[in-house]
Amino acid sequence: MSTESNLLELRFLGRVGYEEAVELQRGLVEHARNPYVLVLEHPEVITIGRSGDPRHVLDEHTQVVKTDRGGDVTWHGPGQVVCYPIVDLGNDPGAAPNHVHLLEATVASVIRKLLSSSQDVGEIGSLEGFPGIWVGIDGPNPAKIGAVGIRSVRNSSGRRRSMHGVSLNVDCDLSRFGSIVPCGLERPVTSLRALGSEASIRDVAQLLGEALANALANGLEVRSASVVEGASGISGDLSAQLKRLTQAGVPLGEALSVRQRKPEWLRSMVRLGTEVGTTRSAVQAGRLITVCEEAGCPNLSECWSEGTATFMVNGVDCTRRCGFCQVGTAKPAPLDPSEPSRVATAVIELGLAHAVVTCVARDDLDDGGAEGIAATIRAIRQASPSTSVEVLISDCKGDPPSLRRIFDEHPEVLNHNVETVARLQRAVRPSAGYARSLAVLAAAKLRGLVTKSGIMVGLGETQEEVALALTDLAAVGVSIVTIGQYLRPTAQHLPVSRYWSPEEFDDLKAVGMDAGLEHVEASPLTRSSYHAGVAASRVREGTTLSVPVVLKETR
Repeated sequence: MSTESNLLELRFLGRVGYEEAVELQRGLVEHARNPYVLVLEHPEVITIGRSGDPRHVLDEHTQVVKTDRGGDVTWHGPGQVVCYPIVDLGNDPGAAPNHVHLLEATVASVIRKLLSSSQDVGEIGSLEGFPGIWVGIDGPNPAKIGAVGIRSVRNSSGRRRSMHGVSLNVDCDLSRFGSIVPCGLERPVTSLRALGSEASIRDVAQLLGEALANALANGLEVRSASVVEGASGISGDLSAQLKRLTQAGVPLGEALSVRQRKPEWLRSMVRLGTEVGTTRSAVQAGRLITVCEEAGCPNLSECWSEGTATFMVNGVDCTRRCGFCQVGTAKPAPLDPSEPSRVATAVIELGLAHAVVTCVARDDLDDGGAEGIAATIRAIRQASPSTSVEVLISDCKGDPPSLRRIFDEHPEVLNHNVETVARLQRAVRPSAGYARSLAVLAAAKLRGLVTKSGIMVGLGETQEEVALALTDLAAVGVSIVTIGQYLRPTAQHLPVSRYWSPEEFDDLKAVGMDAGLEHVEASPLTRSSYHAGVAASRVREGTTLSVPVVLKETR
């Protein structure tokens, strides 16, 4: 656990899968320096708490997740705001009940603000003997409008922290509560919209998140960041990509022209030594794909002259089309079963002490391409046991079993890039998600892996937003971060907002180290695998053997 801070982090994350949100919370419980409040929506899911009765689930077609919070059965879905505070509870036995009461009281106060005086719904608050937030508790037939359920755990540093939290029904389909017996109670359920409020889900999320953050801050300064929602899925239409960028608040009229001359610090040095040819020969002989070539990396000749290359597996065609990436998008060919062994052969021929393997996104495969990565790790280990392996993976659609397939091979470094700040996620990589990426990194770290991530700048972000992203990465246990300048591959990709100076990259490195990261590689031409072996060795030399983290439940 890092040193104390005077900040509380408030994050508006949009729509996030339930299991991903739990994994993210676990990472924050273990590693975050600052308290957090996460505000989000879930896709439809039914959750069962530790004391829950499976008989209270009445719909066999909706996803059901057993969870570690208190309480019985709860429904989550679109139109419902969910807030998860991760805060220190201390050792007072009454801290957890007091925390629950504070959550209930804060939600009740927000509901009162959102309902006009003409909307008389009776008294709002907690109902004795029944968890949650209720309206009309002074009448004969109170209705539940919000659920509450928390868990108290101790992390490996001995700090007792909260997980889970509260939900508030804003404009959800109330008929879906017919799929459960809510919290085991035969009581009516309502929503703000049913009570006459016209507040949007976004406005309620903002109001409730800020209210909870202020109630929990206890004198701390509240810092917030928001994911700006936009159209999801892939789109080859540049106009659609630019629309998402505009929705995220980036002034396109100030973007740099494709023809504008780059500053001196963005001109990479080309090396033409025999080592470059040797690396090229090994790549070509093995019929291998490198991200160095496919993504137009400016450091290709430097790295190849040193006998290193980043191998790209699972084919050459990506199933996603991110607005910044030069890798082609098409319907991919089937996986080549000989690819892992061909990569391993090249590792031997090049004499690599540290091998870096990345991949295209394979959303067409059930496991997102996880087995292809796992097989490559195994092949390298078998061929060259002394070579350390770093993998730069996609999110595998957030599927826990697929991710575990990679984690179980124990690569020396597990890299997954968040790419940009929270606000620009949907504009820059619409098929991915900020919270999902943090959850992937949190899950890998909790399973004992050294984790790494990367950020581009120059897409319209601010220095403060980059600082918040670095804080979030450190808060889920990431050790290594790379930061580099975004360079527009073609006129059909997102424009460059501005060029960051070398001095600004030095500042970002200092910010990242202050946030608790162990190594920050930051320069205009830095890319994900730039000086990867050096970063990995420095982190390994500075830490003891990583072991999986076990969070201990407290009551």
